[in-house]
Amino acid sequence: MSVATRAPQTRAAETASVDSRHVTPGRRHSPTRRLKHAWSSTLWGTVSIIVFVCSVFPVYWMLNTSFKPNADVISPTPQWWPENFTLRNYVTVLFEPARPDRANFPSAFMMSLAVTGLTLLICLLFAFIGAIAVSRFKFRGRRQYIIALLVIQMIPGEALMFTIFGMVDSWRLLNTVIGLTIVYLAGVLPFTIWMLRGFVAGVPADLEEAAMIDGCTRTQAFWKVTFPLLAPGLISTGVFAFIQAWNEFLMALIIMQGPGAYTLPIWLRAFQQATQSTNWAAIMAGSTLLALPVVIFFLFVQGRMTGGLVAGAVKG
Repeated sequence: MSVATRAPQTRAAETASVDSRHVTPGRRHSPTRRLKHAWSSTLWGTVSIIVFVCSVFPVYWMLNTSFKPNADVISPTPQWWPENFTLRNYVTVLFEPARPDRANFPSAFMMSLAVTGLTLLICLLFAFIGAIAVSRFKFRGRRQYIIALLVIQMIPGEALMFTIFGMVDSWRLLNTVIGLTIVYLAGVLPFTIWMLRGFVAGVPADLEEAAMIDGCTRTQAFWKVTFPLLAPGLISTGVFAFIQAWNEFLMALIIMQGPGAYTLPIWLRAFQQATQSTNWAAIMAGSTLLALPVVIFFLFVQGRMTGGLVAGAVKG
């Protein structure tokens, strides 16, 4: 190797050595600072574990109780693990025959699935259009419309239940899927628009303009560039809309009065009241089955939420 080739390498090595001598001491932390950082990390880690345990323990206790005989549930000595493991509670919930005064689990499950699915599809469609209109277009009354969305969220549903019942009754939609879906849409849609509005506002409009410069029409630019970036937001808002519609109790109790029109929360209440002595083990089994679709739905869309984020980042 020639001297001319070695000289730049030598100078580069000397410069790196000098930079390391100047930079390394500045990165060192005093023992007191390191100890303080370690105590802070330990404290926040402990708090996180406590919050996690407090959040998960009720779910664990529900599952634990659902696999016990009812005699073990009402025992004064708590059992942290089902010693007498049984599936009888789930058999009782799933295959108990329907009665004139209350529906069975499969009928209530299909009713909840129909109402929630219809609510979710219509809500995402209208919320998507409304969020784009609020975020991308300037029109008269836009500010008042946004404020109205917030005000609607502040009104408790209990204050409107008699008015809602009168309207649905006048439309002859009591005990129908359409009637309960309309009520759910009125309650879920404002929150969904407000939440989705933040995702739409976070996507720069310059991306569509750049795609239009490359030869795309406005519609093509929206579907090829903007929509993939909004897919994670649609999934996130869809999860919240699904949970709200699936677990709603009050409006379903008022509107769905016949046993054949019960949703799952109403069925669980009727199941508890129908037993002479409360079968807590079977009630916990029913509660587990009630919560299971929400968990499955979230696990199903979680991967697509992450995949949408990655795909949107690559396309952007």
